[in-house]
Amino acid sequence: MAPRWPWISREAIDDGFRRRCEERVRSLALPQRDLTIDGLCERLSQLRGRPLEVVAAPLPIGSPDGLLVETESQDLIVYEERLAPVHQQQVFFHEVGHFICDHPAQDVLNASAQSLLPSLDPQMIQRVLGRVHSHSEQEREAEYVGSLIGRQFGTWSQERRRSVPPEAQELAARLSALEHKRQRAMP
Repeated sequence: MAPRWPWISREAIDDGFRRRCEERVRSLALPQRDLTIDGLCERLSQLRGRPLEVVAAPLPIGSPDGLLVETESQDLIVYEERLAPVHQQQVFFHEVGHFICDHPAQDVLNASAQSLLPSLDPQMIQRVLGRVHSHSEQEREAEYVGSLIGRQFGTWSQERRRSVPPEAQELAARLSALEHKRQRAMP
């Protein structure tokens, strides 16, 4: 079974890796037909015991195109709203892959991250921003699990606007303010 996205080579996915990822997806017991983003989020929320919301927001230039934000009471997948729909879909499923695999963050944050988001819990910031973004095992696993789930969907709906839930409005506003500040500073 070839991965959906070409930067994961066949050689990079050995049988153990493939079986482990496929088992993670099978264990979710997702419907085989008519799976939607809302249905997937509802199922993942049931399994995790707290809501999972999807938020489109203008993220600062140079930041990741997507973030998985885990709090005590809910989880959020934030993706860059200005991406092409197919890229939005890719980012969403990649973050879903991290969510399903329960990947821990790495200790790579510095003080500037907390200065940008001072009202947020430092452990939550670590969970969001501290993951290694490279060709690590975690990134390959998130990409492959995301591609397996993505195969069960049709096209990403560009028409659907996702509202920002009240609990995420402060985070969305801060991210948006960072982007607007940067745009004004550019010549």
